[in-house]
Amino acid sequence: MEDQVFNPYLPECEYVPDGEAHVFGNRVYIFGSHDKFNSMRYCVGDLVAYSAPVNDLTNWKYEGVIYKRRGVKNRLGNKCIWAPDVCRGTDGRYYLYFCFCWKSYVCVAVSDTPAGKYKFYGVVRHKDGTPYGKGTEDIMCFDPAVLADDGGVYLYSGYSANPDLVRMLRLKGIKNVDGTGGQVVRLGKDMLTVESRPRMLIPGYKNSKGTGFEGHEMYEASSIRKVGDKYYFVYSSRLSHELAYAISDYPDRGFKYGGAIISNGDIGYKGRPQDRALNYWGNNHGCIENINGQWYVFYHRQTNKTEQSRQACAEKIYIDESGKISQVEMTSCGLNGKPLSASGFYPAYIACNLMSGNGAVKCAYGPFSKHKYKEHPCITQEKAGGAAYQYISNMRNGSTAGYKFFDIKLPRIIKLRVRGSGGAIKICTSLGGQPVANVPVAADSQWHDVSAELHFHAGETPLYFTYEGDGSIDLQGFAFV
Repeated sequence: MEDQVFNPYLPECEYVPDGEAHVFGNRVYIFGSHDKFNSMRYCVGDLVAYSAPVNDLTNWKYEGVIYKRRGVKNRLGNKCIWAPDVCRGTDGRYYLYFCFCWKSYVCVAVSDTPAGKYKFYGVVRHKDGTPYGKGTEDIMCFDPAVLADDGGVYLYSGYSANPDLVRMLRLKGIKNVDGTGGQVVRLGKDMLTVESRPRMLIPGYKNSKGTGFEGHEMYEASSIRKVGDKYYFVYSSRLSHELAYAISDYPDRGFKYGGAIISNGDIGYKGRPQDRALNYWGNNHGCIENINGQWYVFYHRQTNKTEQSRQACAEKIYIDESGKISQVEMTSCGLNGKPLSASGFYPAYIACNLMSGNGAVKCAYGPFSKHKYKEHPCITQEKAGGAAYQYISNMRNGSTAGYKFFDIKLPRIIKLRVRGSGGAIKICTSLGGQPVANVPVAADSQWHDVSAELHFHAGETPLYFTYEGDGSIDLQGFAFV
């Protein structure tokens, strides 16, 4: 089988959310937070990076740890590093911007190469030495983004919480947070000193009336790119699962709402409402980047019924002549550039849609309540022979895993690797459509293969696997033979 890439595009059992993709030279680098499987907290790992040649997005290289969580400003290692971004400074070096948990300041580390190792450089500060985030006009620093532009270096930040979150944070002693949106400042040539008064960039829920942002106000997850002569600010809207964008002729003012780019529940795509989400959804954070002439949106998905084990995904996007980006759907093929080949074995965890017989719901902050959510399937992992692998667990009657898209040339036998209760798996090419295969499943607690012939016309198609039975099964993967 030819080299391919699918979602999530990083190695199995790797959890790198909040992805910022940047092309430096002839490689694209992915910088993000670092979750771990089954974690109770966000971003508990050291910062790592991956890279790939711009002309071969199937070939991702692990660049290793670029910045250790334990160190300056975090001697005990008890603070987590949230949502980094990187830019090349005016001196040709690379600057890494990040925040520690709810600490309202932005740390900066520097390296001579994009993939580090980065060394602590300082805390972004006003000219009087006050850390940015602690000044009287500063909002809470959160999810920083940075842009080195012809007119200067701009730092973006902000967390626009709803009233319940504001109350919770203030009980924790965090005072400078409210619902007024995102903020931008201009930095000096040292990449550290604030040289302008803070300026509010786009509104939050509190001040959006009449702005055009209503319903899609700033929540978190700042990201910035220049596209031609326009500036695109990408952010997580108050819906949380949605990455939206705003456009301006300037890097620090005049932004107008553009629209949604992607939802990690496919909510809003072609008008889909939240109660008909096609995937277990939760917070979202990402960016857009041009790689070898093609624009992509980078985002993350949830696994393990939690928001603390997130994985990196990407999709093609298109910016039309008017500058508009239309919302795209989640797929399994992602960066591949075309449908996946209907040959060989595919792991079940590349499902872009996953739901119970009663639909999909928002992932919890922390693991799901086993009692309340026992009916739901999830992407999870376990070890065998010392190596971890992912699979879909707990598919109960009506549970569906969806894969988009495959290029299928008949005839084809499909073989599924399953374990669990007996029953059958119905395979369809549309949700709720007529089955193109019915695969009997024998009860067996060990992984075993079951197969059937696919009956439909050849071509590009999604595949939906729906379990029918009285118990539950796990799905490890499937193969075209």
